[in-house]
Amino acid sequence: MKYWKPFLLVAGAIASVTFSLPASAQETDLTFYGIQIEEFEHRWGDERERLAVWNADAFYGTDEFKLRWLGKGEYDLKTSTLEIFENRLVGQVPVSEFFDVKAGVRLDAPKGKSRWYGVVGLTGLVKQWIEVDADLFLSDKGDASARVDAEYELLLTNRLILSPSAEIDFAFSDDKKLGVGTGFSTAEVGLRLSYDVFDRTLSPYVGAVWEQKFGRTADFAREYGEDTGGWFIGLGLKALF
Repeated sequence: MKYWKPFLLVAGAIASVTFSLPASAQETDLTFYGIQIEEFEHRWGDERERLAVWNADAFYGTDEFKLRWLGKGEYDLKTSTLEIFENRLVGQVPVSEFFDVKAGVRLDAPKGKSRWYGVVGLTGLVKQWIEVDADLFLSDKGDASARVDAEYELLLTNRLILSPSAEIDFAFSDDKKLGVGTGFSTAEVGLRLSYDVFDRTLSPYVGAVWEQKFGRTADFAREYGEDTGGWFIGLGLKALF
């Protein structure tokens, strides 16, 4: 029963924010939907790695409540191994002009390693129009972790866009089976230059990414004979439907 507590809490959170909406918001017929592929790229690493990486987002709902699926993955083309396969399904409601709260579930299911998580988080824009996502996760094994993801789009021209990004993960307990150690665990910093071919519907890009594992997470990686970090060059495509 203890493993279901995170999901019961999250289900309660979704229900509470949904039923607390004004009646006019719950009854509106005006709905929106869309799919955004933020990253769909091929990476070449400094240790001759070759990876296929994706990061996508789909939503359906109104201005007052929307259902979102967020998925990301990483596939090692040299070893034919699915390194990362993450899916989140969340309900999201606004709490201010620039921020929404979200709650839901997450499933990580790469080969041989699966985890369910309860998710609560905050998403929106901070000063200078930086997009920020902050999430807290509680796994079905009772392990807690957090993630902060930030991105900024600098318009060099109406079509040429430079996008720095950063993703930082922090774990509150060890999950050795997944190679995650307590403390500041991983960071990924990227810089991508994209060109909008059709408005913002289709945008090819080139970029560079730096990944690094820290602390006990890096120790676990060395123990398993894995790299603790490195540089990558990426070639990819953004799409918006």
